[in-house]
Amino acid sequence: MINEKNYKDELKGLCCVEVSGESCANCLTLMPILKELCDARGDIRLVHVEADYSTLPLMEAWEVEKVPTILLFDDGEIFARCAGYQPEEILELWLDAKIEERKASK
Repeated sequence: MINEKNYKDELKGLCCVEVSGESCANCLTLMPILKELCDARGDIRLVHVEADYSTLPLMEAWEVEKVPTILLFDDGEIFARCAGYQPEEILELWLDAKIEERKASK
């Protein structure tokens, strides 16, 4: 699990960070879908961050205002975000588009 001290080490390379709350039904539904999409791609790691008091400084730094929130990172830099539950088809299109845009910009 990510915390304020180790997040920079955890976010090396291309990462999809799923920020969720333990009592959030949409978060619980989204996590397995996101895991499947990231595993199928093979070029991005999925990292889970639980939004609670211990991660509050990260939530503020990352400007996370609600859960679920998905953040795409490249070597610790946020390059895309999506807040709220998204259906699998929309999430897949968004993930593919944002990752391809990032790769094309390098």
